[in-house]
Amino acid sequence: MFRESVRRFLEAEAVPHMDDWRREGVVDREIFRKAGEQDFLFMWADEQYGGLGIDDFRFEQVMIEELYRAGCGDIFIPAHNRLVGRYLGNLASDEQKARFYPGCISGETILGIAMTEPDTGSDLAAMKTRAVEDGDHWRLTGAKTYISNGLIGDLFVVAARTGESGRRGLTLFLVERGMAGFSRGRNLDKLGLKAQDTAELFFDDVRVPKANVLGETGQGFYYLVQNLAEERLQSATCSLANARAALDESLAFSVERKVFGEPVASFQANRFAFANMQMELDVAQVFVDRCVTEFNADNLGGADAAKVKLFCSELEGRVVDQCLQFHGSAGYMDEYPICRRYADARISRIYAGTSEVMREIIARDMGLDFRKRD
Repeated sequence: MFRESVRRFLEAEAVPHMDDWRREGVVDREIFRKAGEQDFLFMWADEQYGGLGIDDFRFEQVMIEELYRAGCGDIFIPAHNRLVGRYLGNLASDEQKARFYPGCISGETILGIAMTEPDTGSDLAAMKTRAVEDGDHWRLTGAKTYISNGLIGDLFVVAARTGESGRRGLTLFLVERGMAGFSRGRNLDKLGLKAQDTAELFFDDVRVPKANVLGETGQGFYYLVQNLAEERLQSATCSLANARAALDESLAFSVERKVFGEPVASFQANRFAFANMQMELDVAQVFVDRCVTEFNADNLGGADAAKVKLFCSELEGRVVDQCLQFHGSAGYMDEYPICRRYADARISRIYAGTSEVMREIIARDMGLDFRKRD
């Protein structure tokens, strides 16, 4: 029932507008408000704030699957709900929940997270954005880049250095739209995910009230690491959903398209390729479902999250590439969904931790850790 309700919602409110949103480089923020009206936002939040009190990742999994099936993966509702939202869920004080949850649940407040800097990607400990204590405020200075929901976002979880270098001394702040000194750069022109706004954020001596510190001062690095397992599970779910949608579309196309008078799908080499992709996707589905079960039980470790993210993102890359090939020249045309899926898929091996970083995490979990300790 939930899947069907999400499907109907997307077909009515999102699918008809996706081409326009891609041309504009940003979705209409009204899609968040309309999703809020359907109770699709912050479903895990307590009922006292207007949520449903349903903290089961499977609901988010279904939403992700339907977003990609409908060709609406550019709408970053899952990032609002859990990639960013769970920072509030895990760390926000009662006062912060009362202040911010209602808008997040209704869709009036759109969330983003600002970690990446111009010279800092996966190395979170190398952040340079800094906050200095000043009475009942912190003064925040620095820049972030590649920030999802960067233009339409209203509330950002911003990581900044408040202490010594390295892992110690990072703090998370809640920066609100309209704070003096907080500005946004251009909407970055990306390879894929064209309707999803990605921007630069600038902080020029922004006075952030101490009431907007998220969690404990100095513990930001550890909070970021703790939330990475969920972020990587979400990324794996997106990769698998995009790959499965690409296979379904390619199969339908290859049955209809003819070469030498025969359907493309009728040739043995192609049938075997379809069979291999179906097999791998089914195996990946079992892996993702198991990780979701472990996550719901609070048992998903960092290494397993890295494994599922790595496996699914690289599988996605192989599948969409083969599916585009089945389309021939048509697959290179943007009017066909496979072209957009191919472009969208490339980021999956980069964001939420690159494939190389995932392999490093897995290797360390195997005991292959030769780092010098402080």
